[in-house]
Amino acid sequence: MKAVLLKRPGGPDQLYIGTCRRPRPKKDELLVRVEATALNRADLLQREGRYPPPKGAPEILGLEMAGVVEQVGKDVTAWKAGDRVFGLLAGGGYAEYAVIHQDMAMRIPDNLSFEEAAALPEAFLTAFQALYWLGQLRAGERVLIHAGGSGVGTAAIQIVRAAGAHAFITASPSKHGLCRELGAELTINYHEEDFAERVRKATKGRGVDLILDFIGAPYLERNLQALARDGRLVLLATLGGSRLDRLDLRLLFQKRARMIASTLRDRELDYKIRLTKEVASLLNYLLQEGRVRPVIDTVYNWVNVADAHRRMEANRNAGKIVLRITRD
Repeated sequence: MKAVLLKRPGGPDQLYIGTCRRPRPKKDELLVRVEATALNRADLLQREGRYPPPKGAPEILGLEMAGVVEQVGKDVTAWKAGDRVFGLLAGGGYAEYAVIHQDMAMRIPDNLSFEEAAALPEAFLTAFQALYWLGQLRAGERVLIHAGGSGVGTAAIQIVRAAGAHAFITASPSKHGLCRELGAELTINYHEEDFAERVRKATKGRGVDLILDFIGAPYLERNLQALARDGRLVLLATLGGSRLDRLDLRLLFQKRARMIASTLRDRELDYKIRLTKEVASLLNYLLQEGRVRPVIDTVYNWVNVADAHRRMEANRNAGKIVLRITRD
């Protein structure tokens, strides 16, 4: 099969479409003919050699896909060839074919294209895990979402709104309109404004109940300042850096704050299956009700994968960047 391969760790110019062995499904797996996949920050880090795939995962980039079942393993009973599926992968999405465990696959709603379906898994599973399983989101709470214009950010805004809670976001000004359209009630220009101060003013000094953060060290102190008493801070990445010169731990005690750090890609299969099943049920309902939608920034032909990576590196995307898999 053809796949996006890497000459050597480095920039987008190291990506090329080459030939490699087609994966074979195990007894409990599906072989899927991939029609679309989507970019994630983890892809950029892996391309640079800074985020190796978990043990046993494909070396090929790509953490999500949408396509058509080509073949099923001998123990698979719920799926058949021809079914339209989408789902989260540990790797291998940038290819003509990928394998996925039968319980990790979700059925594509009839009204969604492959490109739309490919934009859903990583964003919504990550956001749901962070908001509900880790952040214990409740109706009426205020939630600050950093990188509100990202794939996970746009998913999180919609989930917060659907939960009857209130979404505040930080993002570049060009992304504020989209975030407000999705349900953000307060949009903060992190380039020019102190988000902790904006949050305190908007909440009359109380702060927010939950924060989703991808930035890490540079935001930690201000995140704690922005939290309400008994607030929760969920760390999903350290894109801005991982090391602190200093931190007054008394802030944690003053707020009685809880900090939780989490990854999803290297979670055990059973964990990801439970998460997938819970999200699939909720997502199908919310999609049918029109309360959430896939947010796509751009769709690239996969032959232009390097340009897609450059767009994400430049932080120009609002929502997901999708790759359409074309065949000769």
